[in-house]
Amino acid sequence: MNVAVLVPVKAFRDAKLRLAPALDGPAREELARMMAERVVRAAAPLPVSVVCDDPDVATWARSVGADVIARPGRGLNGAVSDGVARLAAAGVERVVVAHGDLPLATRLAWVAAFDGVTLVPDRHDDGTNVICVPAAAGFRFRYGPGSFRRHSAEARRIGLAVRVVREPQLGWDVDLPGDLAAVPAACG
Repeated sequence: MNVAVLVPVKAFRDAKLRLAPALDGPAREELARMMAERVVRAAAPLPVSVVCDDPDVATWARSVGADVIARPGRGLNGAVSDGVARLAAAGVERVVVAHGDLPLATRLAWVAAFDGVTLVPDRHDDGTNVICVPAAAGFRFRYGPGSFRRHSAEARRIGLAVRVVREPQLGWDVDLPGDLAAVPAACG
């Protein structure tokens, strides 16, 4: 099966602003870059595309061997939808969308081993850290608070089976200062 990984990445200089009480701007930028690189490496041996709206992120993505899908001004949901559609048009059958703030990510290919939609929620069962969808299914992405429930409902709406995997390494994302507990060992 033809599978690819799509990693949405926000401009590094604008990433992780909620970590400001714990990290200054350059430290947040470096952390965002290190976590995104870890996610790209975790995609191997699958091909990776980074969807972004920032020229510096695009340059970084090419430097780590990823293709770039530039989608300025689309927001997260629009950028991911556009990225999946572009991959589908290129013949990709399944797309694993993995966010770039997963400091413990090690392997992603297994997520595609299911015919329906695979959801890997964050450790709070609120957000969607990783999702795999059939590329041509017309899946509507709905990131933000509560996305795990919305993505489950979307899969059912379009008639796809749902597999939920609570995988601790992929369930740990970094949004708030308390989330940094896993970062030193993983990225530092």
